[in-house]
Amino acid sequence: MYVFTPQNFPADPGVYLMKNQQGRVIYVGKAVNLRARLASYFRGVPEHPKTRVMVAQVAGVDVLVTATEKEALLLEASLIKKHRPRYNIDLKDDKNYILFKLDKSHTFPKLSFTRRVVKDGSVYFGPFTSAGAARKTWKELSRMFPLRQCRDVSFENRARPCLYHHLGQCLGPCAGLIGPEEYARVARRVEAFLSGRSKDILKRVEREMLEASDALAFERAAGLRDLLAAMRQTVEGQAAVLPNYADLDVIETFAASGGIGLSILFVRQGRLLDRVNFFWPETSEQELEEALPSFLTQHYRPESFIPPRVLLPGRLIAVMGETATATASEILTERRGETVRISGPKSADEKRLLEIAAANAARAVAEAREAAGAESVPALLGRKLHVGRELSRIEVVDASHLGGTNMQVGQVVFEDGRFAKDAYRLYAMSELEGTGDDYAALAAWVARRVRAGEPWPDLVLIDGGKGQLAAVERAMTRLLEKSGGNMETGGTNPEKPEEIGSFLPPDAPDREEAQKTLEHPWELASIAKSGRSKNAAEDVIFRTGRKNPLPLRPGSKELLFLQKLRDEAHRFVIGRQRKARKKTALQSDVLAVPGIGPKTARILWESFGTIERMHAATLEELLKVKGVNRTQAVAVFKAFHTD
Repeated sequence: MYVFTPQNFPADPGVYLMKNQQGRVIYVGKAVNLRARLASYFRGVPEHPKTRVMVAQVAGVDVLVTATEKEALLLEASLIKKHRPRYNIDLKDDKNYILFKLDKSHTFPKLSFTRRVVKDGSVYFGPFTSAGAARKTWKELSRMFPLRQCRDVSFENRARPCLYHHLGQCLGPCAGLIGPEEYARVARRVEAFLSGRSKDILKRVEREMLEASDALAFERAAGLRDLLAAMRQTVEGQAAVLPNYADLDVIETFAASGGIGLSILFVRQGRLLDRVNFFWPETSEQELEEALPSFLTQHYRPESFIPPRVLLPGRLIAVMGETATATASEILTERRGETVRISGPKSADEKRLLEIAAANAARAVAEAREAAGAESVPALLGRKLHVGRELSRIEVVDASHLGGTNMQVGQVVFEDGRFAKDAYRLYAMSELEGTGDDYAALAAWVARRVRAGEPWPDLVLIDGGKGQLAAVERAMTRLLEKSGGNMETGGTNPEKPEEIGSFLPPDAPDREEAQKTLEHPWELASIAKSGRSKNAAEDVIFRTGRKNPLPLRPGSKELLFLQKLRDEAHRFVIGRQRKARKKTALQSDVLAVPGIGPKTARILWESFGTIERMHAATLEELLKVKGVNRTQAVAVFKAFHTD
């Protein structure tokens, strides 16, 4: 057990990282006084069972001193995201939610989806936790307000209206069928409608309808009549929860035996738009309340939509304290670019919102209890693969090439119940160009992966059979056998197991790095077709140390889960290869044109995207591309339009 010595730690604000015997970070915390905070863990026996278990695993503590509590809060959130410690109260679903974006800087703006807020003059509406619900709303808005739906590149290079125009879902600005002023009027209606000013816009549309009727413009009047009916139907489906047009998020918790539930209600323009729930098992209410400032900085990231106000119950604000509340508010204000207030309820309506949030948090606890009755797939998989523990991080690798060229190894990550797309990696094996050797590529991946460092996987799933599995296993073994970084290049013949995976690049990690990584070796498995049929359910799973595949029943949820992981890795690496191949083909065709260099080829690629569009482009369209002069545009046009 770790022996805590107070004199070894400063009495300054900062962040502390607790590590286990394998050197893995298991907890990250912040403190105004590092020495006093760490002493509270090791003085006596911790009250909460989870804290006692965590402290018993601590083998070392690192600290990072900061100048202020605010810096400590920001650093803590960053380190939690990086290490994903087991004992931290962390967001399991930390994706950005879908927003509607109206780009007001464009002459003909469009309403699009995005997950990131960029301070570029656009206005944003949302968020929506369900992509399906957001798309349904977007379709309804497109029916009411037919703004353009094409990308800017397509819009600038289009001369005829698209299918959406013929369906009545686009006004056809690309073909000059509507002027900027009339189009801007429709865009203002969209903004007003999404901003909650539905009553004003309903009156305005009704007035325009009557004016059109009086002017005998019956076709326009009929269109406004249909728009008015659609808008009224949509407005009736929205429940107003606040009398004003307020934007705020409402946060409340619910404590129960076994964990804590937390719910966030998204109130936009006085209407309840959506909600999201979280649940943290084996967490006390005191732990969550102390971690609330960290929760706020993790949830409201710089690229997120941050409302001007966050509503919390009075008890949570009291537990956070005046200083911590002010610090969190300051951070959110900097990220939003405008003032963000964190405060308690000020009216009966706001108290009612907190009650709704508490009911949703209680529901999160109930759903977690129901789910706890069934064994999770990662836990079931750990048992079926004889690992002996739940697999919280699974890395899936797939070696791929195109006829021996463009050799790559794709790596996707499934962590804490989701695909962690920010951890996806594509390793280009240029040293193996032209070989088409999957075994050598996988062996080289091992060295690259070790050099990349933590976090380490609980399981590595390889797309392939026993040969690919042996290549990875052999490469891991050789990392410990070699004494330096200059690994020899050996054969990779799958018929000779002693040589499988002996290829390692010159920049392979040294013995110290390899030893640190492989003190707790990765669990390995591979997935391959059985050879008996083409049915996907006939996939088989191989493990190291076993001659025959594991007896997993076809159609079982653990096998379906592994197939899902394999398919995601295959989709990722093949998709990247296709994109690179298209770009290479386009650039090679363009570079063959006299007077066109790599810079101009890249500009044309970014403008048109595909070789087909460039071949179909007119001279006028080529002349409109910024960065391409007339001589270059004429040369490209002649090269692609010669008989």
